[in-house]
Amino acid sequence: MGWKETAEPVLTRMPAVQRPEGHVPFKRKLGWTAGILVLYFFLTNVPIWGVQEGAGADLFGQFRSLLAGSQGSVLQLGIGPIVTASIVLQLLGGANLLGLDTNDPRDQALYQGLQKVLVLAMICLTGLPLVFLGNFLPPGSVFGMTGTPVSVLIFLQIAVGGILVLFMDEVVSKWGVGSGIGLFIVAGVSQSLVTGIIDPSRGILATWYSIVAGQLSVPPLLTADGVSFLLMQASILAIVTTAFIYVVVVYAESVRVEIPLSHARVKGARGRFPVKLIYASVLPMILVRAVQANIQFLGKLLYSQMGDGMPSWLGVYATSGGTTNVTGGLFYYLAPIHSPGDWMWWVTGVTQASWQVILRVTIDLSFMIIGGAIFAIFWVETADMGPESTARQIQNSGMQIPGFRQNVGVIEKVMERYIPQVTVIGGAIVGLLAVLANMLGTIGSVTGTGLLLTISITYKLYEEIAEEQLMDMHPMMRSMFGNE
Repeated sequence: MGWKETAEPVLTRMPAVQRPEGHVPFKRKLGWTAGILVLYFFLTNVPIWGVQEGAGADLFGQFRSLLAGSQGSVLQLGIGPIVTASIVLQLLGGANLLGLDTNDPRDQALYQGLQKVLVLAMICLTGLPLVFLGNFLPPGSVFGMTGTPVSVLIFLQIAVGGILVLFMDEVVSKWGVGSGIGLFIVAGVSQSLVTGIIDPSRGILATWYSIVAGQLSVPPLLTADGVSFLLMQASILAIVTTAFIYVVVVYAESVRVEIPLSHARVKGARGRFPVKLIYASVLPMILVRAVQANIQFLGKLLYSQMGDGMPSWLGVYATSGGTTNVTGGLFYYLAPIHSPGDWMWWVTGVTQASWQVILRVTIDLSFMIIGGAIFAIFWVETADMGPESTARQIQNSGMQIPGFRQNVGVIEKVMERYIPQVTVIGGAIVGLLAVLANMLGTIGSVTGTGLLLTISITYKLYEEIAEEQLMDMHPMMRSMFGNE
Protein backbone atom coordinates (compact mmCIF):
# COMPACT_ATOMS: atom_id res chain seq x y z
CA MET A 1 0.00 0.00 0.00
CA GLY A 2 1.47 3.35 -1.09
CA TRP A 3 1.33 6.64 0.77
CA LYS A 4 -1.62 7.81 -1.35
CA GLU A 5 -3.83 4.93 -0.25
CA THR A 6 -2.77 5.39 3.37
CA ALA A 7 -3.32 9.17 3.46
CA GLU A 8 -6.41 9.30 1.24
CA PRO A 9 -9.00 8.90 4.06
CA VAL A 10 -7.50 11.93 5.84
CA LEU A 11 -6.54 14.17 2.92
CA THR A 12 -9.85 13.82 1.07
CA ARG A 13 -11.78 14.78 4.21
CA MET A 14 -9.94 18.03 4.85
CA PRO A 15 -12.36 20.99 5.04
CA ALA A 16 -12.61 22.82 1.73
CA VAL A 17 -14.59 25.61 0.12
CA GLN A 18 -17.18 24.15 -2.25
CA ARG A 19 -16.63 24.86 -5.91
CA PRO A 20 -19.37 26.77 -7.72
CA GLU A 21 -21.65 24.76 -9.98
CA GLY A 22 -21.42 26.30 -13.41
CA HIS A 23 -20.37 29.83 -14.33
CA VAL A 24 -20.25 32.54 -11.64
CA PRO A 25 -21.37 35.95 -12.96
CA PHE A 26 -18.72 38.65 -12.93
CA LYS A 27 -20.61 40.91 -10.51
CA ARG A 28 -20.89 38.07 -8.00
CA LYS A 29 -17.17 37.33 -8.35
CA LEU A 30 -16.41 40.99 -7.79
CA GLY A 31 -18.64 40.98 -4.71
CA TRP A 32 -16.86 37.97 -3.19
CA THR A 33 -13.46 39.52 -3.91
CA ALA A 34 -14.42 42.86 -2.35
CA GLY A 35 -15.94 41.14 0.67
CA ILE A 36 -12.79 39.08 1.34
CA LEU A 37 -10.64 42.21 0.91
CA VAL A 38 -12.74 44.11 3.50
CA LEU A 39 -12.52 41.11 5.87
CA TYR A 40 -8.74 41.02 5.38
CA PHE A 41 -8.30 44.68 6.32
CA PHE A 42 -10.63 44.18 9.28
CA LEU A 43 -8.62 41.23 10.60
CA THR A 44 -5.30 43.10 10.20
CA ASN A 45 -6.70 45.62 12.71
CA VAL A 46 -7.88 43.03 15.26
CA PRO A 47 -5.15 42.97 17.95
CA ILE A 48 -3.96 39.76 19.57
CA TRP A 49 -5.54 39.44 22.98
CA GLY A 50 -2.99 38.94 25.76
CA VAL A 51 0.12 40.51 24.20
CA GLN A 52 1.86 43.24 26.18
CA GLU A 53 0.90 46.57 24.66
CA GLY A 54 3.72 48.18 22.70
CA ALA A 55 6.08 45.24 23.33
CA GLY A 56 7.65 42.82 20.91
CA ALA A 57 9.31 43.26 17.53
CA ASP A 58 8.11 42.19 14.10
CA LEU A 59 10.01 39.00 13.35
CA PHE A 60 9.37 39.33 9.61
CA GLY A 61 10.64 42.93 9.53
CA GLN A 62 11.23 44.08 5.94
CA PHE A 63 9.43 41.00 4.60
CA ARG A 64 6.12 42.11 6.09
CA SER A 65 4.75 43.77 2.93
CA LEU A 66 5.56 40.62 0.97
CA LEU A 67 4.09 38.16 3.48
CA ALA A 68 1.01 40.33 4.14
CA GLY A 69 -0.73 40.33 7.51
CA SER A 70 0.09 42.80 10.26
CA GLN A 71 2.35 42.81 13.31
CA GLY A 72 0.39 42.33 16.53
CA SER A 73 -2.85 41.33 14.78
CA VAL A 74 -4.54 37.93 14.46
CA LEU A 75 -3.06 37.82 10.94
CA GLN A 76 0.44 37.91 12.44
CA LEU A 77 1.59 35.01 10.25
CA GLY A 78 0.14 36.47 7.03
CA ILE A 79 0.57 34.23 3.99
CA GLY A 80 3.87 32.87 5.33
CA PRO A 81 2.60 29.33 6.14
CA ILE A 82 0.88 29.04 2.74
CA VAL A 83 4.00 30.16 0.89
CA THR A 84 6.31 27.87 2.88
CA ALA A 85 3.98 24.91 2.30
CA SER A 86 4.01 25.74 -1.41
CA ILE A 87 7.82 25.67 -1.40
CA VAL A 88 7.80 22.18 0.12
CA LEU A 89 5.23 20.99 -2.43
CA GLN A 90 7.20 22.58 -5.29
CA LEU A 91 10.37 20.78 -4.22
CA LEU A 92 8.61 17.44 -3.70
CA GLY A 93 6.77 17.77 -7.00
CA GLY A 94 9.89 18.91 -8.85
CA ALA A 95 11.75 15.83 -7.59
CA ASN A 96 8.74 13.67 -8.56
CA LEU A 97 8.51 12.25 -5.04
CA LEU A 98 4.74 12.64 -4.72
CA GLY A 99 3.68 10.70 -7.80
CA LEU A 100 0.55 12.82 -8.22
CA ASP A 101 -1.11 13.63 -11.53
CA THR A 102 -2.98 16.90 -11.08
CA ASN A 103 -5.11 16.09 -14.14
CA ASP A 104 -6.58 13.15 -12.21
CA PRO A 105 -9.48 14.33 -9.95
CA ARG A 106 -8.47 11.86 -7.23
CA ASP A 107 -4.84 13.00 -7.20
CA GLN A 108 -5.97 16.61 -7.37
CA ALA A 109 -8.03 16.13 -4.20
CA LEU A 110 -5.02 14.49 -2.52
CA TYR A 111 -2.78 17.38 -3.58
CA GLN A 112 -5.16 19.99 -2.15
CA GLY A 113 -5.56 18.02 1.07
CA LEU A 114 -1.80 17.62 1.40
CA GLN A 115 -1.36 21.36 0.89
CA LYS A 116 -3.77 22.08 3.78
CA VAL A 117 -1.96 19.62 6.05
CA LEU A 118 1.37 21.28 5.24
CA VAL A 119 -0.10 24.74 5.88
CA LEU A 120 -1.30 23.59 9.32
CA ALA A 121 2.16 22.17 10.02
CA MET A 122 3.82 25.44 8.96
CA ILE A 123 1.44 27.42 11.16
CA CYS A 124 2.70 25.37 14.11
CA LEU A 125 6.37 25.48 13.04
CA THR A 126 6.22 29.27 12.63
CA GLY A 127 3.77 30.21 15.35
CA LEU A 128 5.14 28.15 18.24
CA PRO A 129 8.69 29.62 18.11
CA LEU A 130 7.18 33.06 17.53
CA VAL A 131 5.17 32.86 20.76
CA PHE A 132 7.29 30.70 23.08
CA LEU A 133 10.82 31.71 22.02
CA GLY A 134 12.32 35.18 22.17
CA ASN A 135 10.41 38.37 22.86
CA PHE A 136 8.37 38.68 19.67
CA LEU A 137 4.90 38.31 21.25
CA PRO A 138 5.48 38.71 25.00
CA PRO A 139 2.46 37.58 27.07
CA GLY A 140 0.73 40.07 29.34
CA SER A 141 -2.05 39.48 31.84
CA VAL A 142 -5.51 38.08 31.01
CA PHE A 143 -8.00 37.79 33.86
CA GLY A 144 -5.11 37.46 36.29
CA MET A 145 -3.38 34.76 34.25
CA THR A 146 0.20 35.23 33.08
CA GLY A 147 2.96 33.19 31.51
CA THR A 148 2.33 29.94 29.63
CA PRO A 149 -1.53 29.96 29.68
CA VAL A 150 -1.53 33.40 28.04
CA SER A 151 1.09 32.28 25.51
CA VAL A 152 -1.13 29.33 24.57
CA LEU A 153 -4.03 31.76 24.09
CA ILE A 154 -1.84 33.97 21.85
CA PHE A 155 -0.78 30.99 19.75
CA LEU A 156 -4.39 29.85 19.29
CA GLN A 157 -5.34 33.32 18.01
CA ILE A 158 -2.58 33.53 15.39
CA ALA A 159 -3.24 29.90 14.40
CA VAL A 160 -6.90 30.72 13.77
CA GLY A 161 -5.74 33.76 11.78
CA GLY A 162 -3.47 31.58 9.63
CA ILE A 163 -6.33 29.14 8.96
CA LEU A 164 -8.64 32.05 8.06
CA VAL A 165 -6.10 33.31 5.51
CA LEU A 166 -5.96 29.81 3.98
CA PHE A 167 -9.73 29.64 3.46
CA MET A 168 -10.01 33.29 2.41
CA ASP A 169 -7.50 32.52 -0.34
CA GLU A 170 -9.57 29.49 -1.36
CA VAL A 171 -12.79 31.54 -1.49
CA VAL A 172 -11.20 34.11 -3.80
CA SER A 173 -9.66 31.41 -6.02
CA LYS A 174 -12.97 29.59 -6.47
CA TRP A 175 -15.60 32.33 -6.19
CA GLY A 176 -13.72 35.58 -6.86
CA VAL A 177 -11.27 37.18 -9.26
CA GLY A 178 -7.59 36.19 -9.15
CA SER A 179 -6.15 34.57 -6.02
CA GLY A 180 -6.36 35.52 -2.37
CA ILE A 181 -2.58 35.50 -1.92
CA GLY A 182 -2.15 37.95 -4.79
CA LEU A 183 -5.00 40.09 -3.47
CA PHE A 184 -3.48 40.32 0.02
CA ILE A 185 -0.04 41.22 -1.36
CA VAL A 186 -1.51 43.95 -3.56
CA ALA A 187 -3.52 45.29 -0.63
CA GLY A 188 -0.51 45.45 1.70
CA VAL A 189 1.91 46.93 -0.83
CA SER A 190 -0.64 49.46 -2.10
CA GLN A 191 -1.26 50.57 1.48
CA SER A 192 2.47 51.10 1.98
CA LEU A 193 2.75 53.03 -1.30
CA VAL A 194 -0.10 55.37 -0.41
CA THR A 195 1.26 55.84 3.11
CA GLY A 196 4.69 56.62 1.70
CA ILE A 197 3.16 59.45 -0.31
CA ILE A 198 0.61 61.05 2.06
CA ASP A 199 1.96 60.21 5.54
CA PRO A 200 1.91 63.60 7.33
CA SER A 201 5.12 62.84 9.23
CA ARG A 202 7.34 60.87 6.82
CA GLY A 203 5.53 60.92 3.46
CA ILE A 204 6.92 62.40 0.24
CA LEU A 205 4.36 65.23 0.18
CA ALA A 206 5.18 66.17 3.78
CA THR A 207 8.91 66.20 2.98
CA TRP A 208 8.42 68.37 -0.09
CA TYR A 209 6.24 70.78 1.89
CA SER A 210 8.94 71.05 4.56
CA ILE A 211 11.52 71.85 1.85
CA VAL A 212 9.35 74.53 0.23
CA ALA A 213 8.40 76.03 3.58
CA GLY A 214 12.05 76.20 4.61
CA GLN A 215 11.60 73.82 7.53
CA LEU A 216 14.39 71.59 6.18
CA SER A 217 17.84 72.92 5.42
CA VAL A 218 18.80 72.03 1.86
CA PRO A 219 22.52 71.81 0.93
CA PRO A 220 23.67 73.56 -2.26
CA LEU A 221 22.16 71.51 -5.08
CA LEU A 222 25.29 71.49 -7.23
CA THR A 223 27.33 69.76 -4.52
CA ALA A 224 27.55 66.06 -3.69
CA ASP A 225 25.55 66.65 -0.50
CA GLY A 226 22.85 68.47 -2.47
CA VAL A 227 22.50 65.68 -5.03
CA SER A 228 22.40 63.10 -2.23
CA PHE A 229 19.68 65.12 -0.46
CA LEU A 230 17.51 65.28 -3.57
CA LEU A 231 17.92 61.60 -4.35
CA MET A 232 17.51 60.25 -0.81
CA GLN A 233 15.71 62.62 1.55
CA ALA A 234 13.52 64.15 -1.17
CA SER A 235 12.79 60.62 -2.50
CA ILE A 236 13.50 61.51 -6.14
CA LEU A 237 15.40 58.23 -6.60
CA ALA A 238 12.51 56.26 -5.05
CA ILE A 239 9.99 57.88 -7.41
CA VAL A 240 12.15 57.25 -10.48
CA THR A 241 12.82 53.63 -9.44
CA THR A 242 9.11 52.92 -8.82
CA ALA A 243 8.16 54.39 -12.21
CA PHE A 244 10.99 52.50 -13.94
CA ILE A 245 9.98 49.15 -12.43
CA TYR A 246 6.35 49.79 -13.41
CA VAL A 247 7.27 50.50 -17.04
CA VAL A 248 9.66 47.53 -17.29
CA VAL A 249 7.18 45.03 -15.81
CA VAL A 250 4.29 46.20 -18.01
CA TYR A 251 6.57 46.07 -21.06
CA ALA A 252 7.89 42.61 -20.12
CA GLU A 253 4.32 41.35 -19.69
CA SER A 254 3.60 42.38 -23.29
CA VAL A 255 6.75 40.78 -24.78
CA ARG A 256 5.88 37.34 -26.10
CA VAL A 257 6.50 34.71 -28.75
CA GLU A 258 3.23 33.86 -30.49
CA ILE A 259 2.92 30.35 -31.89
CA PRO A 260 0.30 30.20 -34.68
CA LEU A 261 -2.58 27.74 -34.28
CA SER A 262 -5.36 26.60 -36.59
CA HIS A 263 -8.42 24.47 -35.96
CA ALA A 264 -8.13 20.94 -37.30
CA ARG A 265 -11.76 20.73 -38.45
CA VAL A 266 -13.01 24.31 -38.87
CA LYS A 267 -11.36 26.01 -41.83
CA GLY A 268 -10.39 29.61 -41.28
CA ALA A 269 -10.47 29.28 -37.47
CA ARG A 270 -7.06 30.46 -36.35
CA GLY A 271 -5.44 31.60 -33.14
CA ARG A 272 -2.12 32.12 -31.41
CA PHE A 273 -0.57 30.64 -28.29
CA PRO A 274 1.43 33.34 -26.48
CA VAL A 275 4.64 32.41 -24.66
CA LYS A 276 5.31 35.51 -22.56
CA LEU A 277 8.76 36.64 -21.51
CA ILE A 278 7.63 36.37 -17.88
CA TYR A 279 6.02 33.02 -18.63
CA ALA A 280 5.92 31.75 -15.05
CA SER A 281 4.61 35.13 -13.79
CA VAL A 282 6.25 36.96 -10.88
CA LEU A 283 4.68 34.70 -8.25
CA PRO A 284 7.70 32.32 -7.96
CA MET A 285 9.57 35.32 -6.48
CA ILE A 286 7.40 34.93 -3.38
CA LEU A 287 8.94 31.49 -2.89
CA VAL A 288 12.50 32.78 -3.30
CA ARG A 289 11.99 35.63 -0.83
CA ALA A 290 10.21 33.27 1.56
CA VAL A 291 13.33 31.10 1.68
CA GLN A 292 15.36 34.20 2.62
CA ALA A 293 12.72 35.23 5.16
CA ASN A 294 12.87 31.82 6.83
CA ILE A 295 16.68 32.00 6.99
CA GLN A 296 16.50 35.38 8.74
CA PHE A 297 13.66 34.03 10.91
CA LEU A 298 16.00 31.27 12.08
CA GLY A 299 18.80 33.77 12.76
CA LYS A 300 16.63 35.99 14.94
CA LEU A 301 15.31 32.98 16.85
CA LEU A 302 18.86 31.79 17.56
CA TYR A 303 19.87 35.27 18.69
CA SER A 304 16.82 35.55 20.94
CA GLN A 305 17.95 32.35 22.70
CA MET A 306 21.73 32.79 22.67
CA GLY A 307 22.03 36.58 22.91
CA ASP A 308 25.60 37.84 22.87
CA GLY A 309 26.78 34.25 23.28
CA MET A 310 25.97 33.62 19.63
CA PRO A 311 29.17 32.88 17.62
CA SER A 312 30.26 35.95 15.68
CA TRP A 313 30.85 33.88 12.54
CA LEU A 314 27.19 32.86 12.63
CA GLY A 315 25.65 36.27 13.25
CA VAL A 316 26.15 39.62 14.98
CA TYR A 317 23.01 41.57 15.87
CA ALA A 318 22.39 45.13 17.02
CA THR A 319 19.19 46.65 18.39
CA SER A 320 18.25 50.19 17.45
CA GLY A 321 14.89 51.86 17.96
CA GLY A 322 13.33 48.60 19.13
CA THR A 323 14.37 46.83 15.91
CA THR A 324 17.00 44.07 15.86
CA ASN A 325 19.12 43.92 12.70
CA VAL A 326 21.95 41.62 11.68
CA THR A 327 25.27 43.45 11.21
CA GLY A 328 27.78 40.64 10.67
CA GLY A 329 28.39 36.94 10.33
CA LEU A 330 26.81 34.37 8.03
CA PHE A 331 23.26 35.64 8.49
CA TYR A 332 24.43 39.12 7.42
CA TYR A 333 25.74 37.84 4.09
CA LEU A 334 22.57 35.82 3.54
CA ALA A 335 20.32 38.80 4.33
CA PRO A 336 18.78 40.47 1.25
CA ILE A 337 19.37 44.14 0.41
CA HIS A 338 16.29 46.08 1.50
CA SER A 339 17.19 49.70 0.78
CA PRO A 340 20.02 51.99 -0.45
CA GLY A 341 21.08 52.37 3.19
CA ASP A 342 22.17 48.72 3.22
CA TRP A 343 24.90 49.11 0.62
CA MET A 344 25.72 52.78 -0.20
CA TRP A 345 28.60 53.03 2.27
CA TRP A 346 29.92 56.24 0.71
CA VAL A 347 26.59 58.04 1.29
CA THR A 348 24.80 56.44 4.24
CA GLY A 349 27.75 55.60 6.45
CA VAL A 350 27.41 51.81 6.47
CA THR A 351 29.55 50.38 9.29
CA GLN A 352 30.65 47.28 7.36
CA ALA A 353 33.74 47.26 5.14
CA SER A 354 33.22 47.80 1.43
CA TRP A 355 34.22 44.22 0.58
CA GLN A 356 31.61 42.89 3.02
CA VAL A 357 28.87 44.99 1.40
CA ILE A 358 29.93 43.92 -2.09
CA LEU A 359 29.93 40.25 -1.04
CA ARG A 360 26.44 40.63 0.43
CA VAL A 361 25.11 42.29 -2.74
CA THR A 362 26.72 39.57 -4.89
CA ILE A 363 25.14 36.79 -2.81
CA ASP A 364 21.72 38.48 -2.93
CA LEU A 365 21.92 38.93 -6.71
CA SER A 366 23.04 35.32 -7.24
CA PHE A 367 20.38 33.96 -4.88
CA MET A 368 17.56 35.87 -6.57
CA ILE A 369 18.63 35.26 -10.17
CA ILE A 370 19.39 31.55 -9.77
CA GLY A 371 16.54 30.98 -7.33
CA GLY A 372 14.13 32.87 -9.59
CA ALA A 373 15.04 30.65 -12.53
CA ILE A 374 14.79 27.41 -10.49
CA PHE A 375 11.45 28.22 -8.86
CA ALA A 376 10.08 29.44 -12.21
CA ILE A 377 10.81 25.96 -13.64
CA PHE A 378 9.12 24.26 -10.66
CA TRP A 379 6.16 26.64 -10.97
CA VAL A 380 5.66 25.91 -14.67
CA GLU A 381 5.78 22.14 -14.13
CA THR A 382 3.42 22.05 -11.12
CA ALA A 383 0.97 24.55 -12.66
CA ASP A 384 0.56 22.43 -15.84
CA MET A 385 2.25 25.10 -17.97
CA GLY A 386 5.10 22.93 -19.22
CA PRO A 387 5.53 21.74 -22.83
CA GLU A 388 3.77 18.41 -22.26
CA SER A 389 0.74 19.88 -20.45
CA THR A 390 0.46 22.74 -22.93
CA ALA A 391 0.62 20.36 -25.89
CA ARG A 392 -2.14 18.24 -24.37
CA GLN A 393 -4.33 21.32 -23.81
CA ILE A 394 -3.87 22.46 -27.42
CA GLN A 395 -4.64 18.95 -28.69
CA ASN A 396 -7.79 18.68 -26.55
CA SER A 397 -9.06 22.05 -27.82
CA GLY A 398 -8.97 20.72 -31.40
CA MET A 399 -6.20 23.10 -32.47
CA GLN A 400 -2.92 22.28 -34.20
CA ILE A 401 0.23 24.06 -35.34
CA PRO A 402 0.06 24.70 -39.11
CA GLY A 403 2.59 22.62 -41.02
CA PHE A 404 2.85 19.96 -38.29
CA ARG A 405 0.94 16.75 -37.72
CA GLN A 406 -1.89 16.87 -35.19
CA ASN A 407 -0.05 14.87 -32.58
CA VAL A 408 0.67 15.63 -28.91
CA GLY A 409 4.30 14.57 -29.23
CA VAL A 410 4.87 16.83 -32.23
CA ILE A 411 3.26 19.83 -30.51
CA GLU A 412 5.31 19.13 -27.38
CA LYS A 413 8.57 19.21 -29.34
CA VAL A 414 7.63 22.61 -30.80
CA MET A 415 6.79 23.93 -27.33
CA GLU A 416 10.12 22.64 -25.98
CA ARG A 417 11.88 25.09 -28.30
CA TYR A 418 10.40 28.05 -26.41
CA ILE A 419 8.90 27.33 -22.97
CA PRO A 420 11.96 26.03 -21.01
CA GLN A 421 14.28 28.77 -22.28
CA VAL A 422 11.76 31.58 -21.80
CA THR A 423 10.92 30.29 -18.31
CA VAL A 424 14.56 30.44 -17.17
CA ILE A 425 15.24 33.83 -18.78
CA GLY A 426 12.04 35.34 -17.38
CA GLY A 427 12.70 34.05 -13.85
CA ALA A 428 16.26 35.41 -13.91
CA ILE A 429 15.11 38.83 -15.18
CA VAL A 430 12.46 39.11 -12.46
CA GLY A 431 15.05 38.21 -9.80
CA LEU A 432 17.42 40.87 -11.13
CA LEU A 433 14.68 43.53 -11.17
CA ALA A 434 13.67 42.69 -7.59
CA VAL A 435 17.21 43.21 -6.29
CA LEU A 436 17.73 46.42 -8.30
CA ALA A 437 14.48 47.88 -6.97
CA ASN A 438 15.58 47.17 -3.40
CA MET A 439 19.03 48.63 -3.99
CA LEU A 440 17.67 51.90 -5.40
CA GLY A 441 14.70 52.20 -3.06
CA THR A 442 10.99 52.61 -3.76
CA ILE A 443 8.12 54.78 -2.56
CA GLY A 444 7.06 53.87 0.96
CA SER A 445 10.11 51.59 1.37
CA VAL A 446 8.16 48.84 -0.39
CA THR A 447 10.38 45.88 -1.21
CA GLY A 448 11.34 45.41 -4.83
CA THR A 449 9.73 41.97 -4.89
CA GLY A 450 6.53 43.38 -3.41
CA LEU A 451 6.43 46.14 -6.03
CA LEU A 452 7.05 43.64 -8.85
CA LEU A 453 4.34 41.36 -7.53
CA THR A 454 1.85 44.20 -7.13
CA ILE A 455 2.33 45.49 -10.67
CA SER A 456 2.25 42.02 -12.23
CA ILE A 457 -0.74 40.81 -10.19
CA THR A 458 -2.66 44.02 -10.95
CA TYR A 459 -1.90 43.60 -14.66
CA LYS A 460 -3.15 40.01 -14.60
CA LEU A 461 -6.25 41.06 -12.62
CA TYR A 462 -6.99 43.57 -15.36
CA GLU A 463 -6.68 40.83 -18.00
CA GLU A 464 -8.87 38.46 -15.97
CA ILE A 465 -11.53 41.12 -15.40
CA ALA A 466 -11.59 41.87 -19.14
CA GLU A 467 -11.93 38.12 -19.81
CA GLU A 468 -14.78 37.78 -17.30
CA GLN A 469 -16.66 40.73 -18.82
CA LEU A 470 -16.18 39.22 -22.29
CA MET A 471 -17.62 35.91 -21.13
CA ASP A 472 -20.62 37.65 -19.54
CA MET A 473 -21.33 39.51 -22.79
CA HIS A 474 -20.68 36.46 -25.00
CA PRO A 475 -21.55 33.23 -23.10
CA MET A 476 -20.24 31.07 -25.97
CA MET A 477 -16.73 32.31 -25.15
CA ARG A 478 -16.78 30.39 -21.86
CA SER A 479 -15.94 27.09 -23.53
CA MET A 480 -12.87 28.69 -25.12
CA PHE A 481 -11.58 29.85 -21.72
CA GLY A 482 -12.54 26.59 -20.00
CA ASN A 483 -15.07 28.21 -17.65
CA GLU A 484 -18.21 26.44 -18.78
